[in-house]
Order: sequence, then C-alpha cells, then structure tokens
Amino acid sequence: MLDRLQALIPSREQLLANRWLKILGPFVGDPKLWHWSRRTVALGVSIGIFFGFLIPVAQIPVSAVAAVALRANLPMAAASTLVTNPLTFAPVYYGAYHLGRLVTGNDIVAAPAAAPEQPDDASLFTRIQALGAPLIVGLAIVACIAGIASYLLITLFWIFHVRRKRRRRLGAGVEK
Repeated sequence: MLDRLQALIPSREQLLANRWLKILGPFVGDPKLWHWSRRTVALGVSIGIFFGFLIPVAQIPVSAVAAVALRANLPMAAASTLVTNPLTFAPVYYGAYHLGRLVTGNDIVAAPAAAPEQPDDASLFTRIQALGAPLIVGLAIVACIAGIASYLLITLFWIFHVRRKRRRRLGAGVEK
C-alpha cells in the first residue's frame, strides 16, 4: 500500500524541477522531509489532520510550513489536510460547533422578531458573531484530538505491520 501511495505523490526531484517551486528549493529540498519512516509519516499525517480541522483556508501551505519546521513527511502533511473537503466540511463544522457550544455553554443569540420586509442587520451580525467562540473552541478540540489520535494510530499500525512482516519472514526461514 505504501508503494502505491508513494507512486501517486510527486517526488522531491519533480517538485524541485518545477519552475514555480524552485524558489522553495532550500526548504523542501531536505531529504528528511521526503523520508517514509514511522515517525515522519505519523507526524506528517497528524500535522495535516490538525491543520485540516483547525483552519478553513490555506491548510496545505500552513501544514507544509509546520512539516518543514518539525521535519515531518511533507507529502503526508499536505495530503492529510484533505480530511476536510467539500463533502466533509459541513458535518465537521456542525459537530465542532455543537461540541464548542457544550464546552463554552454559549447558545446562538436569538434574533428579535423583525418585520419581514426590513431585516435587522445588527441581529444577523450578532448571531454570526455568537457562532465564533463555540466554533473555534470546538474546532480546536477536534483538531487536537484527531491529530493526537492519528499519530498514535499510525504509529501502532506501523509497529504492527513491521512485526507481522518480521514474523512472516522468520516463519518462512524456519520452515525451509
């Protein structure tokens, strides 16, 4: 599976050959950022998922900067930001808002009854503003939990996979 994933992701050389990305060469050219090891992949995925949930725009550039700073796998950090996409955006933000509302105790400010022909812009702004704190708190909680959980799950899966390969290899060597 890892080989198929690596085949889909552009190599470091392909990115450095791109005329638009040459300026980033000193930053993305580090071989450690492209290394497929348990630690770098798990950290890259957790960074991507964290920023994928936490911020609604510019997730890939922010996660790429964090991956460079933390020496995580850059392709996995960028790809895992897609955990929030047009299909998952609404349910994630709806759930995060309700989680934040539970934590903060905030409710949407009820808009006063206004005449249908004259909408009250001030009450609309107040309602939108009331969404802010619960949504931000909920997104922060979801991002932290999902980032930590993804790191732990990938680490455990990687260890399980390596041990299984070793057992098969040792088992095949003993039978011969």
